[in-house]
Amino acid sequence: MNEHDERDITMTGVEPSRLDDQQLMKELETIHRTRHDTLLYGSNDALRAHNERMAQLEGEYLRRNPRRLVAAGRTREGARERTCAETATPEGSGT
Repeated sequence: MNEHDERDITMTGVEPSRLDDQQLMKELETIHRTRHDTLLYGSNDALRAHNERMAQLEGEYLRRNPRRLVAAGRTREGARERTCAETATPEGSGT
């Protein structure tokens, strides 16, 4: 076995800091795609491993992208504005 394999691979995969940007995005896409099934059908150990891996990957993404674009609608203020707008326009009123 290659000595590099022992250092770089953990129980849940390659250390996120060792992934290039493209690999990190692919890992994030995969883990988000499998999240629902793991939550519904995975064992407690599988869910725990999934949670840990997702936290590692997301933490690395945030570390690399501290100034990422944040959509206004995804902030508390934006959510409040959506809620107020939905409340102000009764359903079915057409306005």
